[in-house]
Amino acid sequence: MGTTGDLPGPGSAPGAAGDKGLRGNSVGLLSSVVLGVSTVAPVYCLTATLGPTVTAVGVQMPAVFLAGFLPMLLVAFAYKELNKAFPDCGTSFTWTVKAFGPRIGWMAGWGLTVATIIVLSNLAGVATDFLYLMLGETTGSDAVARLGDNTAVHLLTVVVLIAGATAMSYRGMTATKWFQYSLVGLQLAVLLLFAGIAIVKAAAGDLPHSVGFSPSWLNPLEVGSFSAFTAGLSLSIFMYWGWDTCLTMNEETLGSAKTPGRAAMISMVTLVTSYLLVAVAAQMFAGVGSTGTGLGNPETADNVFAALARPVLGTPWSILLFLAVVASAAASLQTTFIPVARTLLAMSAYKAVPPRFGSVHPKHRTPGYATVAAGVATAGFYVGMTLISDHVVEDTIKALGLMICFYYALTAFACVWYFRRELRRSLRDLVLKGLAPLLGGLLLAGVFLKTLTDAWDTGYGGGAVLGMGSVFVIGVGILLLGAVLMVWYSVYRPEFFRGETLRKDTPALVVED
Repeated sequence: MGTTGDLPGPGSAPGAAGDKGLRGNSVGLLSSVVLGVSTVAPVYCLTATLGPTVTAVGVQMPAVFLAGFLPMLLVAFAYKELNKAFPDCGTSFTWTVKAFGPRIGWMAGWGLTVATIIVLSNLAGVATDFLYLMLGETTGSDAVARLGDNTAVHLLTVVVLIAGATAMSYRGMTATKWFQYSLVGLQLAVLLLFAGIAIVKAAAGDLPHSVGFSPSWLNPLEVGSFSAFTAGLSLSIFMYWGWDTCLTMNEETLGSAKTPGRAAMISMVTLVTSYLLVAVAAQMFAGVGSTGTGLGNPETADNVFAALARPVLGTPWSILLFLAVVASAAASLQTTFIPVARTLLAMSAYKAVPPRFGSVHPKHRTPGYATVAAGVATAGFYVGMTLISDHVVEDTIKALGLMICFYYALTAFACVWYFRRELRRSLRDLVLKGLAPLLGGLLLAGVFLKTLTDAWDTGYGGGAVLGMGSVFVIGVGILLLGAVLMVWYSVYRPEFFRGETLRKDTPALVVED
């Protein structure tokens, strides 16, 4: 592998996107949008969150999905403006350093990295579960479907999937873009098919639990309580996580200053539209009851599509929904390596982490070492947590929401502070660089604090640790571990932390529009 070498100093103008060794101008607008949608994994997110959200807010589920879109949209404006000013694959890490200094920026990079590894491990587990469910449905064998419940088989399959996704990401997204196009296209097509058939069957009026559509479903003010609203909101925020992946490839994108921001916006609109359509359709078809196919049934809440596949699509077409979930998790498993690998690459280029993470493959022009390291960490995390306790895995996934809100909020506040002297230039600057990011950051910070407060309760999650809720211990523990590593590395290699490699006046990349 080749290494990036030393980064140009603040006083020297960097070159094009190849400064870190990446392949410039290799990703277009469509590819960027596909990456954003693929990483979010809409089919997986829907099957995992429809039930819990209904349990929290009832028929206001579509309203909560819409409300969860608001802070993400506001933060997307921050990402778009920061990317235009300083297109860098480090995104949150780089921008937060330029706004608040190296230590806060390092923690933002840590939050993104840890959140991504947690998501990767979860995606691999979900893909494995649905793979065996799909094979069981195809063969008609319950024994095959139950293979996913065998710990040894399950873990071996997870490791194989992670290895495969790592290898594909190692080769670069351009080598597998048609594979991604196919998986994303399949997901969206199946969601449209599912929603269309569900609405038609519900409108026919011969289903025992179906309910007629009401515009009030889209009104978040009709949620029963603030506590219920925040619980549902935290779930919906998780559903949008990953749209910013297209921005982490900004140095490889054609038109680095504008295309990634446009792609992020298109991805967000595509996601919220599909979420609202499926939420309304599923609610009309199944209702919100706690029995049978009702979305509030606790026995099927964690896997709604498994319960609705046959009732909505019938046999043998129900297999399409299982296939779509597998495709969703598999596609996201591959693309989710992008943000963590490129964040580590940027951190290495600016000497914030060991130089090995800055190694770029001379042929594939990808951050090879960082990609492999993320794959090994993901496999080790999943296997280790599974062998320790199922509750540990579940609680760690719940703690993911804290990481998401943490680094997204920091990025939003970084935008406001970075552009603070430009906010009076025009109404556009005031709104898009100031008010919108500030509101988005405040909303996410509020969800972070509320989740942290709720997680303190020992009844939140799998149990108690030292008198505190296990989710609280895991979430805070991850952040404290990051702080310890940061302090250690600042002593070992202090250049970055002294502001010698990256500061506000470090020039942006020279890009072509």
